[in-house]
Amino acid sequence: MSDIWSYAGKRVVIAGCFSGMGEACARELVRLGAEVHGVDIKPSPVTLASFTPVDLKDTAAIEAAVEAIGGQVDAVFNCAGLPQTFPAVDVVSVNFIGIRHWTNQWIPRIRPGGAIVTVSSNAAMNYHARLALLKEFVAIEDPVAALEWVHSHLDAVADGYGFSKEALVVWTQQRGVDLIKQGIRINATLPSPTATPMMKDFEVVAGTKILEIFALPSGRQSTAEEQAWPLVFLNSPAARFISGVCLPVDGAFTGGVNTGLIDLPALIGEAMKT
Repeated sequence: MSDIWSYAGKRVVIAGCFSGMGEACARELVRLGAEVHGVDIKPSPVTLASFTPVDLKDTAAIEAAVEAIGGQVDAVFNCAGLPQTFPAVDVVSVNFIGIRHWTNQWIPRIRPGGAIVTVSSNAAMNYHARLALLKEFVAIEDPVAALEWVHSHLDAVADGYGFSKEALVVWTQQRGVDLIKQGIRINATLPSPTATPMMKDFEVVAGTKILEIFALPSGRQSTAEEQAWPLVFLNSPAARFISGVCLPVDGAFTGGVNTGLIDLPALIGEAMKT
């Protein structure tokens, strides 16, 4: 058997390679021997096989980038996203509608045995609470119609961040069921607060006391590399029977909440009093 941990000879694409988790992921993929083609709104500092500037709010630009890169790929990495300091409609447009459209353009080009992985967030951990609404939204495949739905449901969308990340979780699990029949896997990660340039935006919106709760029980933020490594694993042959999984990468936080050891509503309530 070939080295299941290696990306030598693999051709991959990555959306969101300018900084943070995406940059760390791109660096590791290059180190592992992959031919890496990246897109982002800003140029990547990583030496890639190619880089194409793309605004994920622009479906025509997405389609043009896929055509420009061309060919078949072995893996798609979705690391791009906006924080909630941007307008809510833009957040959902990039974090879900754009990411999904980018991915859909690549699916016919993914070789058998290939895989897709997307960065969601542990802010999506309570997606079950509005699953019916999320399924209604995710069922709208056309990007223009999906954006119209967002405009007509602004109360539910709120700041856009949690909603978009929850939509990614629902979409990932749904597509896992049909893509596996095509020999393609799809997964997502749910990171906890991570020491990336985007963290300052989260601090502006949520405040450090709320973010500290989501860093329990490890007591620290993860590094970009600690989030990148699971992404690389999930798209590798080593994970070839893992699909439709939304993996918390949060230092046991989700486990603590799920088993009642971390009383999230109470902790948030206390933090908001101070």
